[in-house]
Amino acid sequence: MWKRDEAVKPTSQPTPAAPVASSVQPVAPVAQQAEPRRIERDLVNIGKSVVIKGELSGSEDLTIEGQVEGKIELKDHLLTIGPNGRIKAQVFAKTVIVLGEVNGNVSASEKVEIRDGGSVDGDIVSPRVAIAEGAHFRGSVDMQKKAGSVSTTASSSVKPAPAPAVAQAAQPAAH
Repeated sequence: MWKRDEAVKPTSQPTPAAPVASSVQPVAPVAQQAEPRRIERDLVNIGKSVVIKGELSGSEDLTIEGQVEGKIELKDHLLTIGPNGRIKAQVFAKTVIVLGEVNGNVSASEKVEIRDGGSVDGDIVSPRVAIAEGAHFRGSVDMQKKAGSVSTTASSSVKPAPAPAVAQAAQPAAH
C-alpha cells in the first residue's frame, strides 16, 4: 500500500513550530526599545527659540539650547549648556557641562566641564574643573571640596606659590 497521506503529515507538523519560534523573536526588540524611552523622560530640553528671564529650578537633568537670564538651580542634577545656549545667570547644579556661553558664576557640587567651543565669564566653585583646549574661561576657580576638607584644600593650593619666595629670602640671609 502506498500511504501517501502519512508521508505528507510529518512535513506539516514541523511547519507550526516555525511560527511559534518567530513569534518569540519580536518580543526581545520591543523590550530593548522601551529602555531608551525611559531614559529620555528623565532629561528636559529648552530649545533654541526659548527665552527665560527669572529663576529656573528643577529636580531632573536639563539641557539648555536657548537663553536664560537670572538664576538656575538644579542642586542634585546635571545641567548642560548646549552649543546654542546663552546664559546670563548664577548657576547652581551637581554637574555643569558648558558647550555654549555662560556669563555669571557657576557653582557645582561635583564637577564643571567647559568643553571645546564653550565659554565661561565668571567664577567657578567646584571640587573638579575641566577646561578643554579651545574653550574660553575668564574668572577665578575655587576647587574646594565639602565643608570638612575646605581648609586642607585651600592650604595645599596656597603653599606652592609662597615656597619659592621663602626660599629666595633664605638664600640671601645665608651669604
